[in-house]
Amino acid sequence: MSMSDHDYSEPREPKPSFLKGLLFLVVILIALAGLGAFVLTQRSSEGPLIISEKPTPLSVDVITANLQQSLDLDEKFTGLVSAKRTSELGFSAGGRIARMDVDVGDRVVAGQSLAVLDTRGLRSQLVSAEAQIAEAVANHALAMSTVERQNALLAKGHVAQQRVDEAVAQATTAKARIDAASAQAETLRVQIDLSRITAPYGGMITHRNFDEGAIASPGAPVFELVETDALEARIGLPSSLAAELDIGHDYELLGDRGAVTAKLRAVTGIIDSGQRTVTTVFDIVDNTAVSTGAVVRLELQRNVSEPGLWVPVSALSEGQRGLWSIYIARQEDGVWRARPGLVEVIQSEGDRAYVRGAVSDGDRIIMDGLQRITPGQPVLPKLDPTATTANEG
Repeated sequence: MSMSDHDYSEPREPKPSFLKGLLFLVVILIALAGLGAFVLTQRSSEGPLIISEKPTPLSVDVITANLQQSLDLDEKFTGLVSAKRTSELGFSAGGRIARMDVDVGDRVVAGQSLAVLDTRGLRSQLVSAEAQIAEAVANHALAMSTVERQNALLAKGHVAQQRVDEAVAQATTAKARIDAASAQAETLRVQIDLSRITAPYGGMITHRNFDEGAIASPGAPVFELVETDALEARIGLPSSLAAELDIGHDYELLGDRGAVTAKLRAVTGIIDSGQRTVTTVFDIVDNTAVSTGAVVRLELQRNVSEPGLWVPVSALSEGQRGLWSIYIARQEDGVWRARPGLVEVIQSEGDRAYVRGAVSDGDRIIMDGLQRITPGQPVLPKLDPTATTANEG
């Protein structure tokens, strides 16, 4: 056999697809080895990994609910003291101010002069009007004398009736001129009188807007006068409480300087759309006990005949439609769970609130930490021995 008869073939190279598969398998094995090493490391540092079948209950502080059937509230309502009358005083006609008789802070009495305009022009006109009156009176006297003479001549037949009628007409005209001149003089006197500002009532000057020599326009406020001797307080009350007050009865208000006696003068009976209150008006009996603008408070007791209880404000979370939510720890199948309930806040005082709603006697109300709680969450209620029960004040 010749060498050419033998089949000599070169060795075959691995296919590229086989190499890629082998490389992928190696990468997978390395990743699994790394994951196993990580798990073993965590188990060695933190102990064996255990997946809990049940979540750990959250420890919460609770108080026991004990409903009360009604609530007596001592409520305070505030109001402002003001003067019964406050007036902005000015001249009815404009002119130059000749004299200012008072200043800010001065106390005045009714009828006292406060300011005067320059009335020299008006007084000159009044002198002229009075002269016209004198002239008209003289003419009227002459006309009446003429009427008498003409009547005497008529009786003797020396004159006709027409002459008498003409004399009577002249006398009537003279009388009309007297009336016109008198009316003009009276108008000037009134203008001179209105050129002076007088106090319509006693009080204190609180504003002065002009000085001597200034030109005041008609109706421009020159002074502000406050009646300090007659003060009142206006206080907004709930309509139910306002209806219980007696008009004419004395009540004690509390001011910055102590107790203030006030007599109830009026109850408007109209509910303010913004404040939802009825305005009551009290007359201050002793005006020296309080100042204008001072804040006064009226204390009244109100009975809320609705079952409810006091809870800490920390036990409330904002709910829907103006209501609030609380969480109650309830035992269900041997497990304590947090269940929400809607309540309405009737009264709030500092860090507590009186509520009514989905609460029953004996419920365990969670006191705080509501941001950590979800409905149905397992909890471990813990009564706080230092906390008061939910109905105590």
